[in-house]
Amino acid sequence: MADLLGEWWAAWAAVMGGHVTFEWPWVFALLPAPWFVARFVPEYERESPVLRVSFFRRLDRMAASAEQPSVRRPALRTFLLCIVWVLVLGAAARPVELGAPIHRETAARDLLLAVDLSGSMSALDLATPQAPKQSRLDVVKGVVSDFVSRRKGDRLGVVVFGDAPFIQVPFTTDTHVVGELLGQTEVGMAGPRTALGDAVGLCLRSFERSEAHDRVAIVLTDGNDTGSLVDPLRAARIAAEQNVRLYVIGVGNPRAMGEESLNEETLRAMADTTHGRYLHAQSAQELAAAYAELDALEPVRHRTTSYQPRRSVAFAPLGTVALGFTLSAILRALLIVWGRLASRRADD
Repeated sequence: MADLLGEWWAAWAAVMGGHVTFEWPWVFALLPAPWFVARFVPEYERESPVLRVSFFRRLDRMAASAEQPSVRRPALRTFLLCIVWVLVLGAAARPVELGAPIHRETAARDLLLAVDLSGSMSALDLATPQAPKQSRLDVVKGVVSDFVSRRKGDRLGVVVFGDAPFIQVPFTTDTHVVGELLGQTEVGMAGPRTALGDAVGLCLRSFERSEAHDRVAIVLTDGNDTGSLVDPLRAARIAAEQNVRLYVIGVGNPRAMGEESLNEETLRAMADTTHGRYLHAQSAQELAAAYAELDALEPVRHRTTSYQPRRSVAFAPLGTVALGFTLSAILRALLIVWGRLASRRADD
C-alpha cells in the first residue's frame, strides 16, 4: 500500500513538475460535454408519490438528514463533479512522464581490412634498421594495428586471403579484439597464392547485411591476382554498384617479375572504379604514411541516436478519482449513521 501511494505521489509530482505530455490531447475537446448534456438534454422527472404511509416517516427524516449537506451545497457538489470529469479526461488522454533523453553513439562506417597472406609476404624488403629481420607481414601487422587503434567508433572487420579468402574478424567495434586476431595471422595460412578478386568478393558479401552509410574496404596486397574465380576489375565494378569504396595498397617493388610483381595499373583501376585511391609502399615508413593518409581520407564518424523514455502516469488521476469516491462513500455512510442516531433521539 505504501509503495502504491508512493507511485501515486511520484506521478503527481511529475505532473506538477511539467514533465508530462499527453499522447491523445484531443480528448480534452470533451470538456464541455457535461454542460451540453445539462443544457440540451431534458431532465428526468420522477413521479411524486401519491401514497404516504406513516411508518415511512422515519425513513423520510433519515433521507432528508443524509441529503441535507448536498442540498445546502449544490455549488460545491458541482465543483467536485467538474474536477472528477477533468481527472477522468486527463487519464483518457494517456498522460506519460518524459524521462531524461538518452543519447547513444553508433558506428556510421563499416570498415573491412583485407590483408594478403600469400607466400611473398615473407620477404624482408620492408624491414627497418631497428628490426632488420621483420617480414612484410610483420611490418604490415604493426602498422595496421596502429591504424586499428585509432579507429574507435568504426565497425571493423578483417579478411585474409591467399588461395582463397577467409573472414578472420567479423564486424566489431572492439579494436582490441581486431588487433589481437590480426596479430595471430601467419604467412601462407590461407595458401601461397593471391586470390585478390575473390577477396574483394568476400568483402562485398560481408557488407550485404551492413546498415552503415559508409562502407569501405582497404585491400593490401603484394602481388598479382593468381587464383581468383572473379576478375579483380569485375569485383571492383560490383563494389561500385553496391556503393562500397575500395582503397588499394600495393606493397613491394612494382618492377619485380613473376608472382611478386605488382600490376599497379589494375590496382589503381580497382580503386578509381569505386572512387577510392591507390597507394604504394616500398618501406615501413611509406606504409605507415599510407595508412595515415587513409585516416585523413576516412575520418572516424559516429551516428548519434536519441531516445526519451516514457512512463504512463494515467493512474495518478484515476487513483485520485477512486480515492475521492472512497472518501465520499465513507462520509456518506457516516452521515447516514448520524442521521439514524438523530432520528432515534427525536423519537425518544
